[in-house]
Amino acid sequence: MISGFRIPEQAWAMPAPLFWGRSPEVSEMSVTTERVAALVAPLLEDLDVEIYDVEQAGAILRVMLDRPGGVDLELISEATRRISRAFDEHEPVSGSYTLEVSSPGLERRLRTTEHFERAVGSPVAVKTRVEIEGERRFNGTVTSVDAGTVTLTMEDGTTCSFAVADVDKARTVFNWGPTPKQGGKQGSKQGGSAQQRQAQKQSEAS
Repeated sequence: MISGFRIPEQAWAMPAPLFWGRSPEVSEMSVTTERVAALVAPLLEDLDVEIYDVEQAGAILRVMLDRPGGVDLELISEATRRISRAFDEHEPVSGSYTLEVSSPGLERRLRTTEHFERAVGSPVAVKTRVEIEGERRFNGTVTSVDAGTVTLTMEDGTTCSFAVADVDKARTVFNWGPTPKQGGKQGSKQGGSAQQRQAQKQSEAS
């Protein structure tokens, strides 16, 4: 099952790309991640897991997996074994690299239209490449995604729309809850530290 990462038809047999307005390095990385996704997808079908994203950053190749309820260490370990064996056989990445298989995390990167569609109803933090009404940083809730355009609703009720192509960085925001209160003084009212209480008992016994 694939969600959040769209694989072009016949990606594995894709010919060498022609570079129009993009650097060869960027285009080559795009083709590599598409080939990796096409190779990995059938390996994980029986695990009921989704390919959330494939990312190449220098010599690091990240395959991020997700499923309802989250992924655990056992699943990550099994997926890593399967992917490693397939990579040894097919070598989809040229040169040396380090494979990382993980979950997207609680605060996950939003890079594609599918990522934003999955985030509808969730709070996000976004930085755009271009200014929108004089601003480039936005914090709000994703309310809709339509034809590659994302609409956020801010805390004050105002809305902001931008194209996914204009996003520089974006991620979901997890609410960690209130910070626990410090209890230093409360501990002293209960008799101080264990060492202090032990010393008091010895004094009373002498």
